[in-house]
Amino acid sequence: MPKTPRPPAGPTVEDTLAAIPDAARRDDCIALCALLAEWTGQPPALWGSGMVGFGRVRYRYMSGHGGECFFAGFASRKDAIVVYLTAGVEEDRALLAKLGKHRVGKGCLYLRRLADADRDVLRQLVARGIARLERVEV
Repeated sequence: MPKTPRPPAGPTVEDTLAAIPDAARRDDCIALCALLAEWTGQPPALWGSGMVGFGRVRYRYMSGHGGECFFAGFASRKDAIVVYLTAGVEEDRALLAKLGKHRVGKGCLYLRRLADADRDVLRQLVARGIARLERVEV
C-alpha cells in the first residue's frame, strides 16, 4: 500500500529565531528561549505569527468563548522583544519596578535588549504568572 504524502512541515522554532535579521536581537531571543524553557519546564513551540510559547493552558470566558494559549512566550517585533505573560502583569508592580528598562502593555513586557532586564526579576514574573494561571500562590 503506498504511503500518503505528508504536507511539508512548517518552520521550526530554530528556523524562526535564525531568521531574525538583527544579530544582537537574534542572540537575545535565543537566550530568552533557553531561559523560558528552563523556567517553565516546557519545550518551545511556535504559536501564531512568530510567537514562541511555552506550555499550554485552556481558557474560557463567562461568555462561553474560549481557546488555548501558552503560559509564557515571546516574539521579536519591529522595535522590541515582546515577552507575553498570559496571566498579565498588573498585579506585579513592585517586581516591575525592579525589572530594569522596559515598557508594559496588557499582559506584555517590551524589552529593547535582554540585558536591560534583571533576569531574576524576569524569572519571578514568569513564575508568578504561571502560578496565577494554575491558581496557586507564589
